[in-house]
Amino acid sequence: MSAPGTGERQGTDLSFMRAALNIAARGLGRVAPNPAVGCVIVHDGHVVGRGWTQPGGRPHAETEALARAGAAARGATAYVTLEPCAHHGVTPPCADALVEAGIARVVIACLDTDSRVSGRGVARLEAAGTSVTIGVCQAEALDLNAGFFLRTASGRPLVTLKTATTLDGFIATRTGESRWITGEGARARGHLMRARHDAIMVGVGTVAADDPDLTCRLPGLAAASPIRIIADGRLRTPLTARLVRTARDHPTWIVTVPGTDKARLKALRECGLEVIEVPADAQGNPAPGAALAALGQRGLTRVLVEGGGRLAASFLAENLVDRISWFRAPLVIGGDGRPAIGAYGIDHLDLAQRFQRISLEEVGGDALETYVAKA
Repeated sequence: MSAPGTGERQGTDLSFMRAALNIAARGLGRVAPNPAVGCVIVHDGHVVGRGWTQPGGRPHAETEALARAGAAARGATAYVTLEPCAHHGVTPPCADALVEAGIARVVIACLDTDSRVSGRGVARLEAAGTSVTIGVCQAEALDLNAGFFLRTASGRPLVTLKTATTLDGFIATRTGESRWITGEGARARGHLMRARHDAIMVGVGTVAADDPDLTCRLPGLAAASPIRIIADGRLRTPLTARLVRTARDHPTWIVTVPGTDKARLKALRECGLEVIEVPADAQGNPAPGAALAALGQRGLTRVLVEGGGRLAASFLAENLVDRISWFRAPLVIGGDGRPAIGAYGIDHLDLAQRFQRISLEEVGGDALETYVAKA
């Protein structure tokens, strides 16, 4: 086993690993509970095979890349964004497949924290005489699959809070008008975010006010629409809502609390919704931590929370927001608008969850600020 090298080889390794990371991202939102992995196979400086984890988590990236490389894999170098698996599941271990194909060297971005792998893939490769290098683009690989690693370690998916507001932080006027605060470019980016998450969550207030579809409506990505989740402690979701009417076409879940109306539960289930009961918080709403644990048990690794303000506040109050994607439009509507984040009782600044901005970009005429939670 070796660390990333120096000089010409290091530059080559970086270049091909970045290519593997780029194709790995194609699996985001489509491979849960598995990680999104990319693999690039290189022989004599030329790419002879590429692969990424397929929808549903199978086949794995290495299997796809080896199939494309064929006989050219013998003596080649494989660049893999995550340690190859070492356990028998639906398919044989990828570490064994790389060895059997005659791969001479494997460059791995980061190790797999899954207890079924966690170093075993590297051990199998080295036992077969395969040269292994670990840590090339490690930070990027850890970030790409942050949701997978968080679910493995803590049992819950990564939470991204996405909101689109005016400069003064409002999502609607005092009368509730909100279409459209941001422009077409920002809305398209929001739909791409949906495609890269396993699920999208809103509160029942948003369902009642906006009657959203919560699908990905970008050309060619309709099939990438995530699972739709409604947080609804009292089962107030109208049976006429679009989310209910289309539940048989797009998976839709309701997270509620025990003891709700049985007839209402039956009606929602008959419409095709899955109902998940979790303990209530002090306000009688689904407790955010319990809700995330239930979603993690169902294999979700990345959840996009789109609102409204009360739902956002409940996650922030429990320090359960890992990332924020905040679109700001260049307009001001005044203090009687509807805030993006509801009240949640912060009396002292040292109690507030803090974030670090990692990017700021212009999207059309709007700004997109991206933040990560500070440890």
